[in-house]
Amino acid sequence: MRQNQNLDRSLFSRPLLYKAMLGAGMAFILILAFITGAETQADWPEYWRVRPVIITPLFGAFGGVFYHFTSQLLPQISIPKPIGYILGLIGFVIALWLGFVLGLAGTLWD
Repeated sequence: MRQNQNLDRSLFSRPLLYKAMLGAGMAFILILAFITGAETQADWPEYWRVRPVIITPLFGAFGGVFYHFTSQLLPQISIPKPIGYILGLIGFVIALWLGFVLGLAGTLWD
């Protein structure tokens, strides 16, 4: 029982929240840079920018959480740390890409 409590504390901690916020912040800055210069077309809704600004940082946060778990858990099962970091970075980029696609679907990427 005591071992499970220690595992729960080490997984869901301040570094997890930090990496999730860092991923969301990076995604937010990237999506703002991407949609700031976009031209609005007549058939798009008036507030089309709200969707990508919400969805993309959410997926960035998921990517940050994935990065945290791969960088923390893979070395515990005897996989080298650099491989965990690389897999976490690949997962973060995939999550960020999915956030861009789902956030901009129907507007810029029609």
